[in-house]
Amino acid sequence: MIRLGLCIAALALAIQPASAQQQRRVQVTPYIEAGQVLAADLQSGDVLTYSTLGAGIDASVHTRRVEVQLSYQYEHRFAYGDNLNDDHTHSGLARAKAVVAPGLTLEAGAIATRTRADIRGDAPQSYAGNTRNVSQVYSAFAGPSLATHLGPMFVNAAYRFGYTKVEAPNDTGVPATQPRLDYYDDSTVHVATASVGVKSGVVLPVGITASGSFTREDAGQLDQRFEGKYGRGDVVLPVARGIALTAGVGYEQIQLSQRDPLLNGAGQPVLDSNGRFVTDEASPRRLAYDLSGVFWDAGVIWRPSRRTYLEARAGRRYGSMSYTGSFSYQTGPGSGVQIGVYDSVESFGQQLNGGLTTLPTAFVTTTDPFGNQFSGCIYGTVGSATGGCLNSVFASAVTSAYRARGVAGVAVLNRGNTRIGIGGGYARRTFIAPNVPGGAFSLDGSADESVYGQIFASTDVGRNGQLSGSVFASYYSIDLPGADSILGWGANTAYTHSFGHLGATVSAGIFGFDREGGSDTSAQALLALRYGF
Repeated sequence: MIRLGLCIAALALAIQPASAQQQRRVQVTPYIEAGQVLAADLQSGDVLTYSTLGAGIDASVHTRRVEVQLSYQYEHRFAYGDNLNDDHTHSGLARAKAVVAPGLTLEAGAIATRTRADIRGDAPQSYAGNTRNVSQVYSAFAGPSLATHLGPMFVNAAYRFGYTKVEAPNDTGVPATQPRLDYYDDSTVHVATASVGVKSGVVLPVGITASGSFTREDAGQLDQRFEGKYGRGDVVLPVARGIALTAGVGYEQIQLSQRDPLLNGAGQPVLDSNGRFVTDEASPRRLAYDLSGVFWDAGVIWRPSRRTYLEARAGRRYGSMSYTGSFSYQTGPGSGVQIGVYDSVESFGQQLNGGLTTLPTAFVTTTDPFGNQFSGCIYGTVGSATGGCLNSVFASAVTSAYRARGVAGVAVLNRGNTRIGIGGGYARRTFIAPNVPGGAFSLDGSADESVYGQIFASTDVGRNGQLSGSVFASYYSIDLPGADSILGWGANTAYTHSFGHLGATVSAGIFGFDREGGSDTSAQALLALRYGF
């Protein structure tokens, strides 16, 4: 993660011409940090204290041709007794965009954070103290995009390579009587898209676009493979000032497959040292999903000004009705609202990697003592890139593919040294998996739902202080036997004061989750000192 971020920043500086170099804004601040944490279980009365030592870097490069931001921290815990395990974490986000030639852009990004592992397990909202059902996750992507013209026609093309890795979780909190689910490992994904067309009024009264896409993902677990491709044509008919009707039709093929888990003499899946199912290399490749056919949609586009855009579509895809749309409104520089309605066939790796590509290249970073900064909504700070939410992805790191449907929205306000962000949404995942012999449990046909929301605010206090706070909640449910719905919630505040290169942070928060038959509530506090070089 940190190597990728440093390479991005170095590339950004290297490709700048002399004129751009003179206008660049570059900030690179590596640092070390030491902290003391207190975590108190408000139900049992147990109190844990431990020390942390970490190192990180905050960097940004913004010129006319290059936009880069990197925020990364490695932290190690030092426990005082046997009631807390020594632990280490990686937390960070990097996004970059560089215009290397007229119409040709390179983009890259990476994230390191934590996710729920088992969809039936605990839902920790803080990672201080002893937490269950948590996995460290990493994802990165890179690729070029082209936007040019051939006479009256516009031509767009893009390619993206992505990689996602999830470490095996600790105790998930799921009773041993429940069926065992597999743990996500890693995947690589290739996505290529292209489109060509003419805008309305250039050649014809209507705009015409022909587009296509190819996606291939290979996952480590059970030799899973996802292959999808489609081609479609769209028309746009202006009917009034700022209003147009649109319709499209296409043909697509999607195929999901995997091999069986290796079974022991009792007919149960064999597990490796990390608790994942071992692949039976001699088993046949089993289809989980095999779709081919025509799809269509139609809708309306409303664009009354450069700052406002609305598109809503309804049609038939994946064997049922499908609804998609987007709305964006820029209220001012670095402030606005963005809402999206989506419906697609995905996997955990694809959705996380794709969500990373939509995040802004300038985003809010705060002193995050309890480890949840990049696992929820990310707020933009510059231009029209409002931000996005990753909560629906981190509902759990499932190995099965799924049909993802939902809505997510972000609103940000940046005024001087004050920043306010609001994010939330609803997500439903309907899982797709083949039926396999033996005792391996399949999620096929089951579905989970999540509802989430959060509010963030920060402001400067005097010349050297910053005060920030956030409130957040998530609700998860799944229609599996014996699985309970669970509500996770939390609130925290932090004050940071700078003494030149040295900074001090004081933070406090309360976090918890509630489910049928049990709940957990904890209060946490932190005192940390950071030295920036």
